[in-house]
Amino acid sequence: MMGYTQIMTLSALTSQPFTRPNRFSPEEWHARVELAACYRLFAHLGWAELIYNHISLRVPDEPGHFLINPFGLHYSEVTASNLVKVDVNGHIVGHSDWPINPAGFTFHGAIHAQRPQAHCVMHVHTTPTLAVCCLEAGLSFTNFYAAQLWGQVAYHDFEGITVRLDEGERILASAGDCPVLLLRNHGPVVIGRDLPHALSLMWLVQRACEVQVASQALGPLRPIPESVLAQCARDSLNFDPRFGAGRDAWAALQRIADRLDPGYRA
Repeated sequence: MMGYTQIMTLSALTSQPFTRPNRFSPEEWHARVELAACYRLFAHLGWAELIYNHISLRVPDEPGHFLINPFGLHYSEVTASNLVKVDVNGHIVGHSDWPINPAGFTFHGAIHAQRPQAHCVMHVHTTPTLAVCCLEAGLSFTNFYAAQLWGQVAYHDFEGITVRLDEGERILASAGDCPVLLLRNHGPVVIGRDLPHALSLMWLVQRACEVQVASQALGPLRPIPESVLAQCARDSLNFDPRFGAGRDAWAALQRIADRLDPGYRA
């Protein structure tokens, strides 16, 4: 088992070969490294979708600017330096060797622009989450993971591929104050206060849907009383800032990314 000192040594070693390019501020570079690690981890977890789907992150020291994946690269090819910086309308800021997917930032931009606390937005098409989005009843609050999402899930009806700017406004309206939006017949969107919070939400959504798809095939699902569901949502460490709101879990995952391939830091 790896001890704390060993983990810190590993982190230091993996970060040494990669220096921050002068064109990026320390704050932006830190965000780029975290986001690149997240893309690599999505690939490792099997949450990637060829070159499609998106994780966007606000640039902390540049209001109105966001980072997103370069269109044409697999998640396993994303690095800190090749992430693309865009404005709220999806226009590329500065130099980029790659374009972005216009279908990606349509609703990401609307969410980032109009929800000040929406620092990280994630969207996937994993089989279990998409399967649940195709169900008339949607997510069933009948398992441990779903219970933690009680009162935090909204829905948006399918309108086709998200390339029309006006749908971004409707998606935002459908989400309301909920951090989880299930795009019917399409896939989930999560809206986080930061990257670890968003990843915690996506982890819960993914696991809730995996368990639902597995359990509903076995027979009727056992309901959980609403009072218990509400208590589960209040007690979830994934949302409690006193316990990091997912920061500790994210740190563990980033150490995995470092062990798999620290090249994402380049």
